[in-house]
Amino acid sequence: MNFLSWFESDIPGSKKHLDHIFVASVILLTGWGLVTLYSVSYAQAQRFFGSGMFFFTRQAMLAAGGLALFAIFSRINLEMLRRLIPIMIIGTIIACCLTFIPGIGVEKNGAIRWIGFGSNPVTNEPRFTIQPSEFIKLALPFYLAHIFSKKGEDINNFLKGILPPALIIAVFFVIIYLQNNFSTAVFIAVNALIIFFLAGVQKRWFIGALVMFTPLATLMVLTETHRWMRVRSFLRPEEADIRAEGYQIFTSLRAINSGGFWGKGLGQGTWKTGGIPEVHSDFIFSAFAEEMGLLGVILFMTLLTFFAVRGYMGALRNEDHFSRLLGFGLVNMIVLQALVNLAVTAGALPVTGLPLPFFSAGGTYLAMVLIMAGLVANVTRNSGIQAPRAVYGKTQQVYGGV
Repeated sequence: MNFLSWFESDIPGSKKHLDHIFVASVILLTGWGLVTLYSVSYAQAQRFFGSGMFFFTRQAMLAAGGLALFAIFSRINLEMLRRLIPIMIIGTIIACCLTFIPGIGVEKNGAIRWIGFGSNPVTNEPRFTIQPSEFIKLALPFYLAHIFSKKGEDINNFLKGILPPALIIAVFFVIIYLQNNFSTAVFIAVNALIIFFLAGVQKRWFIGALVMFTPLATLMVLTETHRWMRVRSFLRPEEADIRAEGYQIFTSLRAINSGGFWGKGLGQGTWKTGGIPEVHSDFIFSAFAEEMGLLGVILFMTLLTFFAVRGYMGALRNEDHFSRLLGFGLVNMIVLQALVNLAVTAGALPVTGLPLPFFSAGGTYLAMVLIMAGLVANVTRNSGIQAPRAVYGKTQQVYGGV
């Protein structure tokens, strides 16, 4: 196999240049995320790790590597990657299952979501960790875009079109649920259903899924005390104990409100020094809003909107059904997670464990976000196609959906 074939566009008539606005939004979001992480995590890192640069240094190195991956995947041949989809799915399932093996899986706060490598002699914890469930956010859109682009008229046939992808989604959902990561399991399932809808799956299947899943999800919430407490504190915030289940939202809202319109200024926030839980991760936006104020929030939303609009437009203009579904699916994964995180910090949704893309500390997720963004840039670069192409020896047609 010619190595150059991995980086040659296989689509006649496609554009050869990247969408500079989209690329700029990715770089600006990544850079702004690094600056924010440095500002809000310095005190916590100094207290627990002896160096205020702890989170920032790791994230900066990972961001550099992630941007290199962004450049590679923005140019890689999507058709070559498509051949690796079975390996992606099987490898992701195996990696997620490794978290359950003693000595390999790492447990934090009652959840077993990580694979550990090495050992830190000071803390007696793994030196490096990987969260394999993040791989699903890339592998699943790839698989669904591939399978639905092949189904054609069989897309609404239960045995041929609906059941195979539904089983894969169910496997991923069960694995993540058993890792005690219910919010991520639901998030991935919702994003998968969006791809079903965009592919042209009929409404009756969504009604059936809703009827089946609603009581199951309710049971999953009610059978775990911490999940039910989070839901109850969201539904009845006036009854929530601000020293227990209501503490995260209480401190988050206090920090956001204290920022006002202009904010307190970069590095001048006070709630980050001990009031906001997970200030470097799930609730980083609360500390960001305190320092940057409403103006900073508006600027962030504007930048995220540029990212979303250019990504969706690039996918929409791509007449290749696989590329179009892949682009939409990957943009959804990033943008919807950002919106969910913002809604949680503002008290508009129950507390979840979903980090803020580009901002929250976490090497696995940052790398996956930049790879996904690179693939979206790839889709936008190859938009404007006028003819179908041959895939796996057959001419691929464009069917319903997006």
